[in-house]
Amino acid sequence: MEFNVKKLASDAGVFFSRAMQFTEEKLGQAEKTELDAHFENLLARADCTKNWTEKILRQTEVLLQPNPSARVEEFLYEKLDRKVPSRVTNGELLAQYMTEAANDFGPGTPYGKTLIKVGETQRRLGAAEREFIRSASINFLTPLRNFLEGDWRTISKERRILQNRRLDLDACKARLKKAKAAEAKAAAVPDFQETRPRNYVLSASASALWNDEVEKAEHELRLTQTEFDRQAEVTRLLLEGISSTHVNHLRCLHEFVESQTNYYAQCYQFMLDLQKQLGRFSGTFVGNADSASPAAATSPPTVAAATLPAVPTIPVVPTIVGVPNTVAEGVLNPNEVKPPASGTRRARVLYDYEAADSTELALLADEMITVYSLPGMDPDWLIGERGNQKGKVPVTYLELLS
Repeated sequence: MEFNVKKLASDAGVFFSRAMQFTEEKLGQAEKTELDAHFENLLARADCTKNWTEKILRQTEVLLQPNPSARVEEFLYEKLDRKVPSRVTNGELLAQYMTEAANDFGPGTPYGKTLIKVGETQRRLGAAEREFIRSASINFLTPLRNFLEGDWRTISKERRILQNRRLDLDACKARLKKAKAAEAKAAAVPDFQETRPRNYVLSASASALWNDEVEKAEHELRLTQTEFDRQAEVTRLLLEGISSTHVNHLRCLHEFVESQTNYYAQCYQFMLDLQKQLGRFSGTFVGNADSASPAAATSPPTVAAATLPAVPTIPVVPTIVGVPNTVAEGVLNPNEVKPPASGTRRARVLYDYEAADSTELALLADEMITVYSLPGMDPDWLIGERGNQKGKVPVTYLELLS
């Protein structure tokens, strides 16, 4: 117990001595051992890496989990070293609600069928989001956390030790400087008016004492200088390792971008497929809705039917050998379709569209095409022409121009 008390008192003395030395340096009342310019650049680079890594880590966590309560919960589970429970994504929850609503409204109704289709797409989007979050956490967030909680803590610890070694070195330099000044003062020629031998004896004894003090201070300075140089080399090696950290973080950043690219590509494909399904079957849904609701029969016509003149209806004749009869056969052959003498219009394509079969025309956003309607066609589809190419196009992908 006595040893511990003495050690505590010694540590307290060293602490206050270093605090005094540090304060005097800040006030300009004590000399400070300066580090070389390369070492200072390494320190600045390390601090910059730490600060930006923290900001990137925090904002990426916000990107992956916008809910602050969920982030706090995940943080607590991580600190308690427990597995984070699986959480349903917003897309999966929306898919569940849409499916339940479709069952209540009737899965055979147009609205119910659409809810089921959209809900299935939302479920796929939620699953893709879950996979993206998992991949980003493993390949990007974890390496950043490992740096902040591992390598950076080691660097900070060694930097604190180096700071203490530097303060000790400056304190030894100050003691040596004072001892040499006192030795020079004691060795000065005594006053010639003083003739008593006792004063000469005291002067010689004081000079010898200060000489011993100087030798002791020089020995301590050599020891502290050696410890400082050793610690500076250790810290330098750790700081130079920041370059390897940047290389590792660069690789992780590439993996994060790849995961994000795959995620958005999947989302785009899912929504494109859903849009095609809704565009292809929307005419059926409208037809069913019209037959199920008496009020729908008096509803105003669609924009395409109201603004795009149609070819006058002609009676359907039996198929004759050698004469194409597209409407009667129910299969559209674009090569056999002839544009009407009047009633064609120009249209601008709103979105890209991939043709599902040879009867449809693939579209590119912002291009201009010529469109017209044929008797008996689904009101949600038109015939589109672009040069020598011809095929069916969905009305929802077009902006009809006057």
